[in-house]
Amino acid sequence: MRKFRADPLIFFTAVGFIVAFVALTIGFGDNARELYSKVSGWMMDNFAWLYIGGVSTVFIFLIVLFVSKYGNYRLGDDDDDPEYSLPVWFSMLFAAGMGATLLFWGAAEPLHHAYNPPRGGYESMSRDAIRQAFEFTYYHFGIHMWVIFTLPGLAMGYFIYKRKMPARYSSIFSPLLGSKVYEWPGKLLDAIGIIGTVFGLAVSVGLGVLQISAGLNILWGVPLVTWVELAVIIFITVCASISVATGLDKGVKLLSNLNIIGSIFLLVFLFIVGPTLKIIEHLTESFGIYASSLPEMMFWVDSYNDNPGWHATWTAFYWAWTICWSPYVGMFFARISRGRTVRQFIAGTILLPTVFDIIWFAAFGRTAIDVELKDPGVLTGPVVEDGETPQALFTLLAQYPLYFVSGAVALIVIVFYFVTSIDSAALVMDMFTTGEEEATPKYYRVAWAVAVGVVTAALLFINDSGIQALQEVVIIIALPFFIVYFIMMFSLVKAMSDDAAADRRFRSRQWEKTDTAEKYEEADAKPAPGYDEEGNEIDRPELEYDHEEGSWRLTENLITEAKTEDETVDVEVPEGTEVIIERKAQASGRE
Repeated sequence: MRKFRADPLIFFTAVGFIVAFVALTIGFGDNARELYSKVSGWMMDNFAWLYIGGVSTVFIFLIVLFVSKYGNYRLGDDDDDPEYSLPVWFSMLFAAGMGATLLFWGAAEPLHHAYNPPRGGYESMSRDAIRQAFEFTYYHFGIHMWVIFTLPGLAMGYFIYKRKMPARYSSIFSPLLGSKVYEWPGKLLDAIGIIGTVFGLAVSVGLGVLQISAGLNILWGVPLVTWVELAVIIFITVCASISVATGLDKGVKLLSNLNIIGSIFLLVFLFIVGPTLKIIEHLTESFGIYASSLPEMMFWVDSYNDNPGWHATWTAFYWAWTICWSPYVGMFFARISRGRTVRQFIAGTILLPTVFDIIWFAAFGRTAIDVELKDPGVLTGPVVEDGETPQALFTLLAQYPLYFVSGAVALIVIVFYFVTSIDSAALVMDMFTTGEEEATPKYYRVAWAVAVGVVTAALLFINDSGIQALQEVVIIIALPFFIVYFIMMFSLVKAMSDDAAADRRFRSRQWEKTDTAEKYEEADAKPAPGYDEEGNEIDRPELEYDHEEGSWRLTENLITEAKTEDETVDVEVPEGTEVIIERKAQASGRE
């Protein structure tokens, strides 16, 4: 019999909580739902400001880190190179992070906000209402949403690949917990990371199942019944199990690339068949809309209650939902970003996806608005008034030619996005339980993929509002996770500060008095310190301080000159040679 490879405390705490939650939710039914609703409602009423202000604080923190000297740190050893090329890296980031969500909300969210303006005071579907709709849409799916993934990803990447700690969520807190990260306090943090991942991902998969079912209904008339949704969950889970069994470099990488190709196909298709010029014009305006509105919106909490409850329903829920599955997405980001610098990681995980998101919503959102203005009610009727948000994408595509092609591609891309989300999550959850990458047999990772499918199915079918129940649970679970973010920022800065080398005095080219043309040309021809006459950087030998011996040693061989009575000869000084540094007192009295 094979030895149980996962840590028992982490594994059984996480699994036990998930099983107990599902059992109690099913057993108590409406009573459980009522409890979730009351607790989540109270939390949103009292802590929406914390989510909104807190995420913006994290954004500012990452900007400061980006421009600081710590931006040059590498997630790994100082000489490590990135494992994946930029296009492949981006496709994997996007597929694991937010790909399927964009397909769900691409047309739906601008319609919702234009029809029901968030701040009120505007006529439904007016120009001002439409502009405001895009302001909030870009805010929700732009920088701030990706910031929530970036911080834990950066922290885990630093501690796991820079400090060579176990591939666990708890490693982030080692500067505070010390050796306790290897004992029960750290293991409980890992179990909490798994729990958050399962529930956060289950919300996404549940919404995806509803969208896929809506697409099957519109495309081929498949009935919207429970057994169809169950079949969709089983199919996605089976595909995810196969993908996770093939590994990161085969299954996940391949499907991620296919996802991006499919998404770009849909985007180009809409550019061609949709209102092309309006899309281009709106895309040009979109960056200005986002940039001008962001400074105010990132701290707006509706303190005068102009639209009571709106923040709780939209912005605060988005942040809570994203926070819940940030341990998994962050760990996955870290795993595929080994070898990149802190500055590259922050820019790549925030700016690249944000630019793509703006392009996506400018195309799908503006097209949906154009269709609605030409035929009022064709989209807002089912999507907003009837509450059938999952139908938005397919109802939009149905307004244009070749729907059987575009609709089928959309279905495939949605399925693949959820497959890559589940299989990458399974890889991460397995890492959290073992502390190593792929240290367990494949069926361990397959089991985690199946667990996500089972939780989604159980909660989706407990009653007619199973997804709503899950959303409420996510809100409850997210708050302690988010408080941990502030501890995470402190821990990361402390670790970077502790690991930083002493600052060297800045060196520049030294000039003599240049009062003639000849002197100027001679001085100008001298290379800057650290460069030769051709402008090539010179590798300077480094000294390493031996704390045990109390002396400096060379880290590599060095060839230097030595003078004899008759000539000057080259002498090779071997690596590890002790170097004695003498300091002589100057006339000024300084050393």
